[in-house]
Amino acid sequence: MIKNAVSSLMVRFLHLPRAAPTLTYRPLLPLPPPRLRVAASASAPLAAMSTAAQQAVADQKRAVRSDVRRALKALSPDQRASEDLAIQNNILNSSWFKASKRLCAYISCAQLREVDTSKIIAEVLSSDPEHDGQAKDIYVPRVEDKNRNMRMFKITTIDDLVKNSMNILEPSPLDASGNAREDVLSASSPVDLFVLPGQAFDRTGRRLGRGGGTMILS
Repeated sequence: MIKNAVSSLMVRFLHLPRAAPTLTYRPLLPLPPPRLRVAASASAPLAAMSTAAQQAVADQKRAVRSDVRRALKALSPDQRASEDLAIQNNILNSSWFKASKRLCAYISCAQLREVDTSKIIAEVLSSDPEHDGQAKDIYVPRVEDKNRNMRMFKITTIDDLVKNSMNILEPSPLDASGNAREDVLSASSPVDLFVLPGQAFDRTGRRLGRGGGTMILS
């Protein structure tokens, strides 16, 4: 199980007033520990709702996602790059990142306009225990099949990543020696930090995903 996962994660925070949607960046508050679920169709709270209530929530989510996509598309490349760098620097300079020993992180996709994580990934992979005090283990996602079943595999170099059919970087299931990579669910110690993507977050840290159900917080 992944325990004590999310700790004060800095990610792109989207604040969209109804009258005039705008985009800002904010630090998120600590979130409850997440669980990875496989191909989930709905979160537990929605399962208890009536069909009409579920549809209303789904409609609201679609509207927010649409607003968010327009806001992100309006950002200039320079603004995106500047804010992505600021977010990554905030993470890298934080005490909770420096203290972490094992983390899960997503590999950012430019086409999806996700917050860039390349500097964070590079920092972890280049960490030197003698210089930094400790090495960090990092696990990144791989979508296993058309049902979006997902696993998180440990990588030790950027060359462990290969492009999938959608040109998104993922870890290959086997390492260069032909051995199976370590799955985070089989790790001997728990993950203490989770860098999680999302379409939008509110000021209390609640997450709105892209609607695929690959990764759901509870």
